[in-house]
Amino acid sequence: MNHLSDNYVEETRFGLWFLRSWIWQQYVLRLAIDDLRNLFSEALPTSPVLLDAGCGQGKSFALLRQAFAPARLIGVDADPQSLEQSRAEALRQAMDVELLGGDCASLNLPDASIDLLFCHQTFHHLVEQEQALAEFYRVLKPGGYLLFAESTEAYIDTWVIRWLFRHPMHVQKSAAQYLQMIRRQGFEFTAQNVSYPYLWWSRATDFGLLEYLGVCKPKPFGQREETLVNVVARKPFEGTV
Repeated sequence: MNHLSDNYVEETRFGLWFLRSWIWQQYVLRLAIDDLRNLFSEALPTSPVLLDAGCGQGKSFALLRQAFAPARLIGVDADPQSLEQSRAEALRQAMDVELLGGDCASLNLPDASIDLLFCHQTFHHLVEQEQALAEFYRVLKPGGYLLFAESTEAYIDTWVIRWLFRHPMHVQKSAAQYLQMIRRQGFEFTAQNVSYPYLWWSRATDFGLLEYLGVCKPKPFGQREETLVNVVARKPFEGTV
């Protein structure tokens, strides 16, 4: 059996199946990438080097190509089986993707080598979150962007998610705590670069069914516990910190 990094909590069998499902691609990945693209304050980088940190089974590759047109796409994941799935997905999409096995807290990449770093639904699996974020900062070029999309503790710490998936519960964070951690690392962003999607699947108590049936209305922003947070955060240019 392949040994996974101690920094990464291995997914359940159901979780691995779900990560290659149509629902994951259409209602989770696609929506997150579209939202992140719209959170940029400046023009998108041209022909960027893009790192997919925690690429899983590669279902993001075609969507990232469509959204950001990277000149070079790199995927890293701690799970060897998922990397094999990523390799097969890259072949299906006729894409040249460089795949690396390893830990987000210890990336085998040079300093200041990445323009865009896509981290989608990866952080809640990581034990050493601060170290991983420091690595993201290291490998990004000055002026490069972290594209961070994550489920919060309010979603992860529900019975259905605990039952179906596996996560290190002691490191889960609220939306505000994730944003604070990113800012503390040195990244810059404003309210314009942040969103709090309140999607049906992120309401694990009833998956939005009562709202769909008209029994109740969704709670407005500021009156609910946020289940998702997306942010486009920039590494400052040298001398601007």
